Amino acid sequence: MHGGALAGWLLMALCAVSGAYCLLRTRTGTPQERRTARGEALMGFGMAAMAVPAAVLTPPEGAWAVYGVVFGAAALRALWSARHGSHHLHHLVGSLAMVYMAVTMAPGTAGAGGHAGHGAAAGGAGGVPLLTGVLLVYYALYVLRSAGHLIPAGTGVASFAGGGAEGVVRGGGGGVVGGTTGVGTELTMACRLTMGIAMFAMLLTL
Repeated sequence: MHGGALAGWLLMALCAVSGAYCLLRTRTGTPQERRTARGEALMGFGMAAMAVPAAVLTPPEGAWAVYGVVFGAAALRALWSARHGSHHLHHLVGSLAMVYMAVTMAPGTAGAGGHAGHGAAAGGAGGVPLLTGVLLVYYALYVLRSAGHLIPAGTGVASFAGGGAEGVVRGGGGGVVGGTTGVGTELTMACRLTMGIAMFAMLLTL
């Protein structure tokens, strides 16, 4: 198995596990937290499907159109929900990024020819370089900030990445949990961090 395929399998596994955990979260919490968990589960499973190595499974031509429609609808929903919480803006960016990758990798598009894990090897750079760069910067900053929230307070890395002085962690519903956080909150943050890293890696292949 060459490096590209291995990276694809790792991305698929990480995203699938994150999506499964988010799906479990839909059973508990407030209605807003359950809606957030459903959106994140959709993102996790969508990214897992997109990361499957092309040598193993070549999606039918219409699959990319389905991706575009599904995540286009998710983007509209996130835009509507953003009225009640800024966290939905991140879902909006993620959904639009998925639409962008689906359009870029669709057959007949420059740079198309495989899943996100193989786009670079299959057909060179694709998409709009400026837009890809903006998304990469966004996800790099998101990953650093999310990591800073998980790193114990008082370390230089946590301060640099935006971690709070008292280990502040934001919950799924936009609330803030200070001091000692529950395992569930930390796992939620870890899932979001994992999907942020996966999105960054997938965008790198465009």
